[in-house]
Amino acid sequence: MNTKTQDTRQHILDIGYQLVVSKGFAGVGLSELLKTAEVPKGSFYHYFKSKEQFGEALIQAYFSEYLNQLNQLLDSAPGNHYQKLMHYWQHWSEQNSCQGQARKCLVVKLAGEVSDLSEPMRLALLNGTNRIIARVAECIEQARSAGELGISDSRQTAEQLYNLWIGASLLNKIRLDDASLQQALLTTRQVLQPTA
Repeated sequence: MNTKTQDTRQHILDIGYQLVVSKGFAGVGLSELLKTAEVPKGSFYHYFKSKEQFGEALIQAYFSEYLNQLNQLLDSAPGNHYQKLMHYWQHWSEQNSCQGQARKCLVVKLAGEVSDLSEPMRLALLNGTNRIIARVAECIEQARSAGELGISDSRQTAEQLYNLWIGASLLNKIRLDDASLQQALLTTRQVLQPTA
């Protein structure tokens, strides 16, 4: 794709993210998306064959950006591997806080809504979450290898923590307070308890 084409496609995805994260996938009509993005209907169908394909692309784009940010966060955070992991979970807590409405988790927003309705979107969510868990497991393994953590199974621990944080983020939306995120942070410290 040329730059203008790529920019237009990305613009549709960026506007789509803002709408979907606040209203849900079913709550965003194609006409609203096109009007907000200021693109004609023909342009949408040039990039996406259907709303479902747009949703799949939206999820894929979200995870690509998320993983880039995760890598930057883990690579640039100060301290050892354990401290880098805790920095990530602290960042998650801040990003999903009731006070910090800047960036909401698309997984939390869409998993229950689209997983039963669209196999391609469910698979995009599955692939993306597996990639996040694998990256967290890699960092846990680095901490384990460096003698910072006494974890025996890095992948299982990463999955356990990711499940914990997705659940805490869901409860955060229901309760409209940050207690579940603070509990997840405390539990994460207990699970990852450093060796020294």
